[in-house]
Amino acid sequence: MSVVINSQRGLFAALVVLLSLLGLTAAEAEAQNGKKHYLPALLGGRPPAAACELPNTNYHSLTVDGPSLAVDPDRDENLNLSYRGYKKNNAPRKLVVLGAVFDTKAPQFPGLFADRRTPAFTSTYQRYRWDEGCDCRLDTYSRWEATVLGMGVKPGETIYTPDSGYDIGGGYEYMVMYAGESDITLHVGREDNFPGYVIHIDGVCVDPDLLALYRQLHAAGRDELPALRGHQPFGRALGNEIQIAVRDSGSFMDPRSRNDWWQGR
Repeated sequence: MSVVINSQRGLFAALVVLLSLLGLTAAEAEAQNGKKHYLPALLGGRPPAAACELPNTNYHSLTVDGPSLAVDPDRDENLNLSYRGYKKNNAPRKLVVLGAVFDTKAPQFPGLFADRRTPAFTSTYQRYRWDEGCDCRLDTYSRWEATVLGMGVKPGETIYTPDSGYDIGGGYEYMVMYAGESDITLHVGREDNFPGYVIHIDGVCVDPDLLALYRQLHAAGRDELPALRGHQPFGRALGNEIQIAVRDSGSFMDPRSRNDWWQGR
């Protein structure tokens, strides 16, 4: 019996060696042909990323008014909403009336979508406040029931800038203060700071051309930053939800407000 077992083990070992050699030969042939194969990866529980490239894109920049920020944008709580963080809560997932129309030119969130729809509100969140002393998260206190809104989308769906009534120069409505691989921060203004409206959008795979332009301009000192027009495509949804937050002069507002960001809905 031991002879049979040893023979089987020897045969198994020979097969392993043979398969390894075949694999190496195939890999060498692939390398010579310049071909590579990649397996999809799941990061943070998200589905495999959709192809982010958008057709017929052409991005430009505008000069920054005033001083430029000297921060690491990936680790700055004001530029990067994902770094600041936000926590899911149980606020009503519907439009709310918080007062009369304040600004008829305010960004309108239906413009995030090709069909300018009122999407299903899938989640509500509170952003974290920030403690400058420890440079860390503090709590989620806010005067508003929600400060970040999750909206239902289809994976790979094209996402656009919201429509607004503002022109910050040359017909552009937004300056890109921050762009990452899965989020973007837009400013209705030319300052590299936070007066006026600032919009954070998470869960979006930013077009690689736009991301490359932002990183190039940031590395060059942020004297210029990318500029986008209203209802201009800039990326694709990574999953079934995108998250949006809006600030006015630095303060986080309620993104469900019917008379601010969803006028006429």
